[in-house]
Amino acid sequence: MEIELEQKKHKKLILSSSSSMAFLLILTLFSFLSAAAAGGGASTFAPADQILISCGAKSLSAIPDGRVFKTDHEAQSLLQTDENILVSVPAADVPSPIYLSARIFVKEAVYGFTMKSPGLHWVRLHFYPFNNTRFDLQTATFSISADKYVLLHNFNVNNQSKPFLKEYLINVTDPKFSLKFQPMKNSAAFINAIEVVSAPDILVADEGSSLFPVSSFSGLTNYGFQVVYRLNVGGPLITSQNDTLWRTWENDKPFLKDQSLARSVSIPTSSIKYGPGTSPLVAPATVYASAQEMADSKTAAPNFNVTWKFDVDTAFNYLVRLHFADIISKSLNDLYFNVYINGKTAISGLDLSSITNQLAAPYFKDIVVNTTLMSNGLNVQIGPMNEDTGSTNAILNGLEILKMSNSVDSLDGEFGVDGKSAISSRSTVAAVGFAMMFGAFVGLGAMVIKWHKRPQDWQKRNSFSSWLLPIHAGDTSFMTSKTSLGSHNKYSSTLGLGRYFSFSELQEATKNFDQSAIIGVGGFGNVYIGTIDDGTQVAVKRGNPQSEQGITEFQTEIQMLSKLRHRHLVSLIGYCDENEEMILVYEYMSNGPFRDHLYGKNLPTLTWKQRLEISIGAARGLHYLHTGTAQGIIHRDVKTTNILLDDAFVAKVADFGLSKDAPMGQGHVSTAVKGSFGYLDPEYFRRQQLTDKSDVYSFGVVLLEVLCARPAINPQLPREQVNLAEWAMQWKRKGLLEKIIDPVLVGTINPESMKKFAEASEKCLAEHGVDRPSMGDVLWNLEYALQLQEAFTQGKADDETNSTASVAAPAPATPTSDDRPVSVPEENPSPAEVEAIDVHSGTAMFAQYGLNGR
Repeated sequence: MEIELEQKKHKKLILSSSSSMAFLLILTLFSFLSAAAAGGGASTFAPADQILISCGAKSLSAIPDGRVFKTDHEAQSLLQTDENILVSVPAADVPSPIYLSARIFVKEAVYGFTMKSPGLHWVRLHFYPFNNTRFDLQTATFSISADKYVLLHNFNVNNQSKPFLKEYLINVTDPKFSLKFQPMKNSAAFINAIEVVSAPDILVADEGSSLFPVSSFSGLTNYGFQVVYRLNVGGPLITSQNDTLWRTWENDKPFLKDQSLARSVSIPTSSIKYGPGTSPLVAPATVYASAQEMADSKTAAPNFNVTWKFDVDTAFNYLVRLHFADIISKSLNDLYFNVYINGKTAISGLDLSSITNQLAAPYFKDIVVNTTLMSNGLNVQIGPMNEDTGSTNAILNGLEILKMSNSVDSLDGEFGVDGKSAISSRSTVAAVGFAMMFGAFVGLGAMVIKWHKRPQDWQKRNSFSSWLLPIHAGDTSFMTSKTSLGSHNKYSSTLGLGRYFSFSELQEATKNFDQSAIIGVGGFGNVYIGTIDDGTQVAVKRGNPQSEQGITEFQTEIQMLSKLRHRHLVSLIGYCDENEEMILVYEYMSNGPFRDHLYGKNLPTLTWKQRLEISIGAARGLHYLHTGTAQGIIHRDVKTTNILLDDAFVAKVADFGLSKDAPMGQGHVSTAVKGSFGYLDPEYFRRQQLTDKSDVYSFGVVLLEVLCARPAINPQLPREQVNLAEWAMQWKRKGLLEKIIDPVLVGTINPESMKKFAEASEKCLAEHGVDRPSMGDVLWNLEYALQLQEAFTQGKADDETNSTASVAAPAPATPTSDDRPVSVPEENPSPAEVEAIDVHSGTAMFAQYGLNGR
């Protein structure tokens, strides 16, 4: 009986203990899941493939991060070689036992691996040229390839006396993966340890940003990468023991150009908050918890950048990954700064909190740097925006620089695994380019001779340019020949000039240029709406033979638009140059010019948010013009009739007939003054020196039109009110700009949003171009004004939702008149005023395609 009682007590004790253990296990699991959820994603990674070989080792090698490398004997089945040259040393000053042994090859040898899972893989090669009796590893010269990628070509340790690592990131797509060692004749190859380990796909997205010209860069996963630098900026060394993916992050101080300009800051790693789309696998919290900031960030007017300088192989492109987390701000939207790479703007006006919506949240940006920008290595800089917004400071938390494989899939040297040379490829391209350039010069010379020998009645000839180019005859155009583009639905893809339309096609599209199809009138001629092919609507701009703008602007428009493609630029579909006809065909913008929605037309009023979004779209288009091509383009006729709206009210900049390529190597291009009165840059008008800041001035006038809903020039008003820019700036300086804004905006516009918008316009209208912001800076200010307006609108909506009133308040009465301080009511303009407006805006949609007043 006593035995039974003891057994029962024992069972209860066991059950009680088991329950406690289960409870603790559940609690621990819950805590882990909660931490993972707070971290924005899993912080651990279990690689499908993890091949670790300690070459030449006779016993397992456990390294400090806890991983164990196989012995050379265990990896023997993976190696294809008839050699067995193993060397080792009993002890050495090395960080890991894998450097105490090595395998030497005097003939070609291949490691072959069977992969469990496709995708990104780390390939890490460990080297330490220790002294041994078999071979002098300091003189070993060899190549290593990984399937199609050349990792090392004619490589030599170059008197390196310490252990070192070569680290690669390769997208493995086949189940069989190999590493080939090829010693040079009368030399040898060696290796101390090999790692082939799966990496998470989140590490490399397929798309990044190209530095110059500014654009997206697709297809990153098609490249092989070599990790050249990986820095924990402002923080300590991170070894493989403290990184989930067994990476090493160096301290950045050795690479700072001037350490006195930078100051290290840090916070506890527990404060780092990984949000959606981010993961500790990209970079551990230790990286984001430290940073370098500007050392003199609290001075009155800091005017310097913090610079890191790196030595790189300038024959390759590089992927530069910038890591950020705002660990210095006390509130959101207080830190705005710029990032530069090799003197080019990589990120303008970076506001981390607007991206992550919280402080201390990780964010990274991938920038592809072309080899043509790296004649003197690679420099990364951070600096203040020099704007009156938030704190004047700049930070960087982490930095990775990865070499990208070249055109023959090499990461070292110019030769691919098949012996093809990237140099020969480039030489071929260069030779073709030289031949084309030579041909162009010959053709240009022939054209000059032709021009001087042109017949007196050349303007009456069958084609306005048929006498000019010897390859033309009959109905062919100055851009094409019958053999290439003269037929229906042929495209000039090689020249990038769009589709060539025959005159009969466009006659059919516009119902023989019916008067009822006219949607705009300008200096170049009429603009018609037409329908082509399967019902696609287009805008057809038909040149007037008596037009003063004529051939030059026709050619300029085609040449400019043929090399521009952007969401906020009107697209050129094609052209016709047949007989005496000069016709351009564009995408149809159903909502017409921006001006028509601001004043002068009986169209629904745009909200302040809509006006901001349209202004931002136009600014993006102009910013792309100035920075998106190798040379840059100056529009020269920015105004509200040249900003068109599609069916979704997306803004697109149009009319490039006056555009000029930006000058190379100087600040301006000397040219005759052209443009539209009211928008002309006064400095350009005085000095006849055109710069991209001339567009900025014109855009400042556009912003005032958006705010005040009146023309840039109105001759019917009193003298002090005729010029919108001068008049509005007088009220701005008085602090009373709200007195002259569009009355329909009163009560709906956030005062702070209007203030930021007006400041942007005022800066654009600075007397001297050097004092005006870039279009990128203007764009940032407009986006900030939109954020302020959206926050204001959301606040009002919340207030209305929380209101306890049972009956809605009566709607405010619609203003019956414009009480702004003007002498002539704009609702009933005089005939002279109507004429003044129509000269600039056109009579209907697409008037901006052809302009008077130039």
